[in-house]
Amino acid sequence: MAKTQLNVRVDEATADAARERALQRGVSVNRYIEELVLKDAGEVGQTFVEAAADFMKQYERVFAEEFGREPDTAAGPPPGHGRRPSP
Repeated sequence: MAKTQLNVRVDEATADAARERALQRGVSVNRYIEELVLKDAGEVGQTFVEAAADFMKQYERVFAEEFGREPDTAAGPPPGHGRRPSP
């Protein structure tokens, strides 16, 4: 994968902390920062997936009615059940 150079400005304490954490992990500062960004992006993605799954579970009955499939009855009715959003 091609690499792109970024230049960032941080205060000296932050730079020292980044260097120290990278050294503790046995990686370069570049790799340490890259791992932090990838972890942060992964957490955001995971949060989205969890929210989407929750939404689908809450509105499972509405989707089932619309597309002709029986919902999982253990889920209970979704909030506002009985009201269909207008198209």
